[in-house]
Amino acid sequence: MAKPKTFFVCNECGAESPQWFGKCPGCGTYNSLEEQITIQSSVDVPSRGGVSGWQSTQSNGKSHAKPAKARASLTFDQITDRQIARWESGYEELDRVLGGGVVPGSMVLIGGDPGIGKSTLLLQVSNQLAQKYRILYVTGEESGQQVKLRASRLGVSKTLSVLNEENVKVVVDPTLPIDPDSIGADLYVLPETDLEEILREIDSLKPNVAVIDSIQTVFFPALTSAPGSVAQVRECTAALMKVAKHEDVTMLIVGHVTKEGAIAGPKVLEHLVDTVLYFEGDRFASHRLLRTVKNRFGATHEIGIFEMVAEGLREVSNPSELFLGNRDDPAPGTAIVVACEGTRPIVVELQALVSPTSYPSPRRAGTGVDYNRLVQILAVLEKRVGIPMSKLDSYVASAGGLNVEEPAVDLGIAIAIVASFRDRIVDPGTVLIGEVGLGGQVRSVSQMELRLKEAAKLGFKRAIVPKGTKFPDLNIEILPVSKVIDAIIAAIPHQELTADDLEPDEDE
Repeated sequence: MAKPKTFFVCNECGAESPQWFGKCPGCGTYNSLEEQITIQSSVDVPSRGGVSGWQSTQSNGKSHAKPAKARASLTFDQITDRQIARWESGYEELDRVLGGGVVPGSMVLIGGDPGIGKSTLLLQVSNQLAQKYRILYVTGEESGQQVKLRASRLGVSKTLSVLNEENVKVVVDPTLPIDPDSIGADLYVLPETDLEEILREIDSLKPNVAVIDSIQTVFFPALTSAPGSVAQVRECTAALMKVAKHEDVTMLIVGHVTKEGAIAGPKVLEHLVDTVLYFEGDRFASHRLLRTVKNRFGATHEIGIFEMVAEGLREVSNPSELFLGNRDDPAPGTAIVVACEGTRPIVVELQALVSPTSYPSPRRAGTGVDYNRLVQILAVLEKRVGIPMSKLDSYVASAGGLNVEEPAVDLGIAIAIVASFRDRIVDPGTVLIGEVGLGGQVRSVSQMELRLKEAAKLGFKRAIVPKGTKFPDLNIEILPVSKVIDAIIAAIPHQELTADDLEPDEDE
């Protein structure tokens, strides 16, 4: 009988170690190594050159090559072509981040902070898909009655089928209101955490889509580790992935996140699945962002925008209006930029506040913008424009808390800081697009046509863009600039900056 082998696995990064350490040698996290036991196989793997191996040799020492013959592998010509049609989830924002819809047989991992709306979105999507397909909703954190209560609050007005844990019978609850348009919908709820029971139910019910909420609560009884550990999460995900690919069942899996915001468990969890989505958003704000991190069937870095209301999550059809401030009452230190998230242009208002510092070192803070780029832009303004930023505290924020970290918003950050420094208003009908170089240049950015079309659609009249870029013929005035100082003069019309303007006021 083979001897068991003991090793230790980090529950943060998945690194393996032959002995226990107080600090993980891979990621440096303290007290994160957990003991795991595996049984080594007693079957010896045949050697390549041995007599009993898969490539045998003759007794005289000469090997005679045999025609190669594949046992299970196929060439591309032998694989049958099958046109896979994506399923519409009922939410255009979710279809956008998935690359056009739900791919049958795919495995999607959704992560996010507690209370951000993961279970709410999946229950709403399950209700929409259940009008055409059979859905199994596996909940390991709630009972069937709790799921039914949440479904009634979200307006899932249909007969909810709850699978009993004891006899696995379909119990139809007639207390929920029935919508005539929803009659015949197949949505089954299974409160279960045992992986074997879940796989047995999938094999019996044969659903088109299975929702696992969440993977950290599912456990495999053959493993001695606790649910949520590295071994449990890895083995349960691998088993569900095998079922998804062999039985053509679409898996939507909820994943918990750590305090740093990453999906809990080993990093191999994100490598196993086909698509990784992250739910983002401020817990004090109503909007939620669904961002694509990995997608084997579409583009990455796409975002879908939802708004949390009393009836659940609602799609935001025009996100630019959500992140755009009041243009009728402009304030000093604001600038409008056009950021691109994947293939979606979003008009965002940037706000800056500059004030004299009372500390030896000035403070710099950014909300929704990259801190390193903010410090770089401040240095460019001091060196190339002449503004004494080393004596001023600087605060920059994006309206709505949207993260705009691409280089195309550099010019908007610079103009907002200068406008706040001089307490002047940027023309509210102007958008700023461009990357700021260390020499004070304004560099070109990608997807310029998409950005300008979005600005023209929202009624902006002027766009300050890098010089030398090809522009489409739109109903918007184009002002190409090559230097930051030129953009400052163009963005604040009828106010030419002089040497006196660049000095702080005496009352400041």
